[in-house]
Amino acid sequence: MKRLLTSSLFLIALSGCGLQPLYSGGSKGTVATTLGSVSVEPIQGKNGWLMRNALNDRLGANEGTTRYRLTVALDDQIEGFGVRADDTITRERRTLRARYQLIDTSTGATVIDATAGSDAGIDVVSSEYATIAGENSALENLTQRVADQIVTRLSLYARGANNGE
Repeated sequence: MKRLLTSSLFLIALSGCGLQPLYSGGSKGTVATTLGSVSVEPIQGKNGWLMRNALNDRLGANEGTTRYRLTVALDDQIEGFGVRADDTITRERRTLRARYQLIDTSTGATVIDATAGSDAGIDVVSSEYATIAGENSALENLTQRVADQIVTRLSLYARGANNGE
């Protein structure tokens, strides 16, 4: 009985904390429909192609219902930082940064102007092929992480804009 009472009090307290699901309403909810109305501008280069595909996969854009335009500029850097006594690099860091802007197509106003980024370490081994494969794998993973950050920020904007915040 005591356990039931404690659980009930916990649920009552939790319901008053103000937490709300971000994607309430599923695919017909306000956040999902807003994200579906975002078109992603083409982005230059291989990393841009990967980023645009990752964003389109997450946004679930609907054809013909473009309310927002997302522009993204990427900065992709690889730097060596582990050095042996013979000056050969043993470790690299790949950093992917994105500056993105969400533009309301009806007014032309920029509603979000922000950055997102992540980095990954890469082992440099004796096989050049393996090192290049590691760099490409790091780029693919970084693209996914940065796309997640961008979509999360867009989702928060969509929830706030639809709640009148």
